[in-house]
Amino acid sequence: MATIIPFKGIRPAKDKVHLVTSRSYDSYNAHTLKDKLKFNPYSFLHIIKPDFGAVKKLKPNSPEHLARVRAKYEEFIKQEYMVEDEEKCLYIYQQKSYGNTYTGIMCCASVDDYFNRVIRVHEQTLGLREEKLKEYLKVVDLNAEPVCLTYPDDDQVDELIGDTQANEPAFDFTTTDGCRHKLWPVYSEAVISSIVERFAAMNALYIADGHHRSASSALLGKTRRAENPGASASAGFNFFMSILIPFSQLRIFEFNRLIKDLNGLSVIEFLARVEQKFEVMKNGKKVYLPQERHKFGMYLSGHWYELTVKPELLKGESPVESLDARILSQHILLPILNISDLSSRKSNRIGFVGGLEKDMGDNLVNKVDSGKMKLAFTLFPATVEQIVKVADAEEVMPPKSTWVEPKFRSGLVVYDLSRI
Repeated sequence: MATIIPFKGIRPAKDKVHLVTSRSYDSYNAHTLKDKLKFNPYSFLHIIKPDFGAVKKLKPNSPEHLARVRAKYEEFIKQEYMVEDEEKCLYIYQQKSYGNTYTGIMCCASVDDYFNRVIRVHEQTLGLREEKLKEYLKVVDLNAEPVCLTYPDDDQVDELIGDTQANEPAFDFTTTDGCRHKLWPVYSEAVISSIVERFAAMNALYIADGHHRSASSALLGKTRRAENPGASASAGFNFFMSILIPFSQLRIFEFNRLIKDLNGLSVIEFLARVEQKFEVMKNGKKVYLPQERHKFGMYLSGHWYELTVKPELLKGESPVESLDARILSQHILLPILNISDLSSRKSNRIGFVGGLEKDMGDNLVNKVDSGKMKLAFTLFPATVEQIVKVADAEEVMPPKSTWVEPKFRSGLVVYDLSRI
């Protein structure tokens, strides 16, 4: 059974919500980030970057820097840029973006569910990053952006959400990226109990986005339990802020690959190696985006090719082995191009372009035609069903397998671990 609970959220003042909330900090380039900080004193980015404009900068993620993050957050509350709800509640959140509508339930999920696999993962997390995020949480004591969990569609949950949405939302605003956001607090104890009971009947929830944040929250909970053996089961560190989105509404886009070189092979030699594992068909100048699993687009020397995996490579496939990202790595990137590390931070031989990025196809072509990259691959997106199968099998997907939507604003609702 899945445990979710209501909480007292810290929310922007209604007249400032469009000014306070921000995209994730790392989604801004340096120029845009500077402008946001310079011209909007209400932006949640000031909490994340509390020493903006200071003569003496603090070392990022140092104890002094993290203490200043917490102090800036407290300052926002003192100045009433952000206000704490008087009662514990759930929140119904709706986002309309890129032609899609997403509706979810913001709540707190249990770290115990993370440890006992009621909350299931499909991504491998990095121990060092988990530890850094845990230390961050230990000092700042807040979740500013929810972990995205997904669950099987449920008619009763849909009905409860619909009844709440019949009321006037507390927030209704549109951000400069064209996304519309609505938020309804759920104060009714009867409705909260009904929602909680429906999720208690579910065997599993699945992390769609936020593996490192959930892992670090679980680590923090484990550490603080050891430090506070007499603490209440309702202590803030036993939970982390989440949003529950049903399977049918989740949108998954692909990460397409850019490759720097042919590993010393000529174009003819490379194509001959590829043809050993794939059916290769020349496809002209138009960007080729696969419309089904086990097909790939490849742009090389001014031409697009359609690659189809040969059937004998798909026999006895496990959930991971059947993923197109894995197939590409196992049969082209590793054996032909000698690319084993898919981290673009560690290798300049591979890059990634997300399927939702503007002018994605043209960007791939331009990178290759300019000589910055030698070839590009387009992939068919993974499905929610594949994510679930991988998580249920306790396997992990290759890096850069999924770009999950929706993305959420930082500071729309904050979970303060010290206030529960």
